[in-house]
Amino acid sequence: MSELPGDFDVQALYLALDEKRQVLDLSWTGVARALWDQSSQLNERDNFHPISPSTIKSMIKMGDTSCQHALFMLRWLNCGPEVFVQGSKWDPEDVGLPEAGKEHRLRWNLKRLYQELDAQRVDRHLTWAQLATELGCTPSQLTGIKAAKFAISMILAMRITAWLGCPAKKFIYPASR
Repeated sequence: MSELPGDFDVQALYLALDEKRQVLDLSWTGVARALWDQSSQLNERDNFHPISPSTIKSMIKMGDTSCQHALFMLRWLNCGPEVFVQGSKWDPEDVGLPEAGKEHRLRWNLKRLYQELDAQRVDRHLTWAQLATELGCTPSQLTGIKAAKFAISMILAMRITAWLGCPAKKFIYPASR
């Protein structure tokens, strides 16, 4: 996926995590634990696999992260994803994340994201290939969202919300599973 103006800035997210990590005097393992502990009641009940420190550290090398992993990080930083999009038209006060207690974790509703994307694509008389060109990805990355079980790229998720003209929080909810 080529870089476009206004993309989600993964490096800025990483630097914000690192700054908070240093202020709190945490190792990256400590950060991963803190991210995971945000949903401690849910994790105890369902015995999910925790986030690895390498997941956090590798995003700088990869230049991206999954949209679901990003939510753990954004929740810990207490800010919406648009804060990390240069030139975002959204006021940071309008793009926060939904409230989620320890019995929840924030999740992207990829089914809803796909449905809105497809509806707007049809309304604008675009093929998947034309839309993919606009979003700087492949058609299969877009059509694959319909069947995605877990996540898509955070950069792509934010490109889509920008193209739809709505804040990401419209597609984010507190999940109890």
